[in-house]
Amino acid sequence: MEALKKNKPPLLPVPSQSRTCSDGLSIDPTMVSQGTKRKRDHESSHSNIEPPLTTDMITEDARQILKRVTKNSNQINIGSRKKATIGIFGKSGEGKSSLLSAILGKKDLLPSGCFGACTAVVTQVEANLNDSNYKAEIELFSQEEWENELKDLFRNIKDESEDRNDDLFEIAVEKITALYGVDADQKTLEELKNDERFAEIKTYLSVSKKIISSSNLSEFTNDVASYIQHSESSSGGWYWPLVKSVTIMIPDCRELLEHIVLLDLPGTGDCNKIRDDLWKSKLRECSSVWIVSAINRAITDRDPWGILKHCIEELGPGGKCKRINFICTKTDEINTAAYIRSARLPRDQISEDKDQKKACILHRNDHAKTRVKEKFENSEIKKIFITDNQFQVFTVSSDAFFDHNLNLESSETEIPKLQDDLRNLNKSINRELTKDYVNKVKGTLLLIQSGQLDPDKKTIEMKVNIRNKFEENLRSSLIELDKYFDSIYNELEQHLSKGVEESVQFCVASTKAMIAPNKDGRGFHKILGALCKNYGCYWSKNWDVVLDLNKTLAKYLHKYIDEDFLKIFPVTGKTGKSVQEQIDKFSIIQSDSAYPSCDILHYIQNFIEIEETKLKEALNRDIVDMKKDIYSSIKITILNQMASCYQQAAAVTGTGSMKIKQDLLISTVDNIKQDMFNKAKVEVLKMFNNLKLDVKNALESGLQEAIECSQSQTSKKKRMDVSREIEQLERLLDQLSD
Repeated sequence: MEALKKNKPPLLPVPSQSRTCSDGLSIDPTMVSQGTKRKRDHESSHSNIEPPLTTDMITEDARQILKRVTKNSNQINIGSRKKATIGIFGKSGEGKSSLLSAILGKKDLLPSGCFGACTAVVTQVEANLNDSNYKAEIELFSQEEWENELKDLFRNIKDESEDRNDDLFEIAVEKITALYGVDADQKTLEELKNDERFAEIKTYLSVSKKIISSSNLSEFTNDVASYIQHSESSSGGWYWPLVKSVTIMIPDCRELLEHIVLLDLPGTGDCNKIRDDLWKSKLRECSSVWIVSAINRAITDRDPWGILKHCIEELGPGGKCKRINFICTKTDEINTAAYIRSARLPRDQISEDKDQKKACILHRNDHAKTRVKEKFENSEIKKIFITDNQFQVFTVSSDAFFDHNLNLESSETEIPKLQDDLRNLNKSINRELTKDYVNKVKGTLLLIQSGQLDPDKKTIEMKVNIRNKFEENLRSSLIELDKYFDSIYNELEQHLSKGVEESVQFCVASTKAMIAPNKDGRGFHKILGALCKNYGCYWSKNWDVVLDLNKTLAKYLHKYIDEDFLKIFPVTGKTGKSVQEQIDKFSIIQSDSAYPSCDILHYIQNFIEIEETKLKEALNRDIVDMKKDIYSSIKITILNQMASCYQQAAAVTGTGSMKIKQDLLISTVDNIKQDMFNKAKVEVLKMFNNLKLDVKNALESGLQEAIECSQSQTSKKKRMDVSREIEQLERLLDQLSD
């Protein structure tokens, strides 16, 4: 792509979100003298910047420079971006609450059981950046949504047919008794409506969101408990069945969580579609995943690995996960004598005092790390996470982090390692945002500087020629980008066609294998009924059975584009053919000997480069979301095509209903297979083409606007020389790149 090659001066531009032409600036007249000279007495305190400066200090310095030049430091916003999301997998009792309390530095900060409770509620933790209170935002079902849910729950409770699913029955009883009290599941829905709690709950649901805020941690924990916890010994008054999601905001943790969200991804078998859709959408937002398991079950426990395997498409090709951490908890819980025997440790290598326990803990930690890494290397997950630094194992003890009598050094609990992980990620995002802001200020000053020359005929002519060249480069670069997208489109079309062919060939057999397995069918009719009710998906409460017919039907289409997606939309690194790399190469600044080096060209070119980088980095972030939608469209198209069949099958009850359901599903797949898979193919190609158009339109309109801005004149205003301020901003950017 010769037309995309460029010869750019060394800059550190970062994307911004606003564009300001010099005509719109309010320049401080006290800073201006005759011609292009002006007073510089104000610079003495800023001319020598002493490192190291924090990002806050750098931002403030840039703000003050802007204020001195334009009299308005608020015309450019610091900006924000979507927070980085870390998804946490793990069952209740694995120590997630204690782990996060330790990481955030306060014992019992989060109530035990608020993560991975018996609910399927999505719970997230982030920093409270506004005040010193502990705060919870609780998103509730609407009255209509809850009424529909309640009907489904009672349908499951009163279902006495052979199709009744025990998991769904248990979940329904659990929810009804949690809300309305013991024996509430024995009542009819009409009887329940006369219960005083029914009116109370209706009042609760009159608002979509409930806010709890308190400066007292103990009071806060008690107030939040009923929305995120459940007690089997005390039924009634637990409101978690009404909750879609909970956001807990913690004060005094800006350093760790200013730009990060910790997201619990519970793996329960709740078949509520609203929660399920929310769960999947949150999953696709995860840029990192923590698998949490007690160290004594880290290898043998199937749950966290099973959930992760089931979600691999949402995290990899259909998501943006770049890293997995496996966290073995409760490392201090060990029977020293039993471990010495089972590990066959020579007693002459183990001391007889309390250090003996420490030696066993550290030995088991090392062994667990080795075994977990081996398991990962042999798993399907490894195919997506290729490099070694994308998978790490931590062995932590939350109790020992707080209790020094347990004889582990703070570093040996590995809580500080996880804190450093968060701190470094948070710091990295902070630096990017600070670069973004400084470059916005720099772009504004570059426009001022480019317009400070006298608008004589020669200058005007040169600016027109520069503009024409930029526009010519823009057209040629867009043509080259179009060629790239067309080549990728053709590859995708060929591979999708093969996927359609195999899907048509094997879909009936795949459907039969899932819904009519050659084994004892006793009990399976319940699973099949639940699968139909949940539009093709079923998972048991403990995830030992996971069935997804839509995913199975999409398998061959995904098979033929998975490799393409990893190359076109990699979660990390370069592949040589990714969309992100092509966008990074795109530039209208190209080597051109026709124009000699001059101040005006230098400032205009620097401004254009900042605008280019802003556009390209913003596009690269948007592309991640677009590629997630493209990948998931296959399964969504299949679900939509099968939806009416699932509804019909779910309505079938009575003797022989399992066979009727099976025949209905199999015949539907057979009848619509060609059309269904072709529609899935067409949808992928249509969405990819839309991505191309969005990228091209954004680059064309954004850079055309930047070119227009670069031509702005300041003839109607007193002009000023801001070259020294630009140098100051460049020194600030240099510090951010160290």
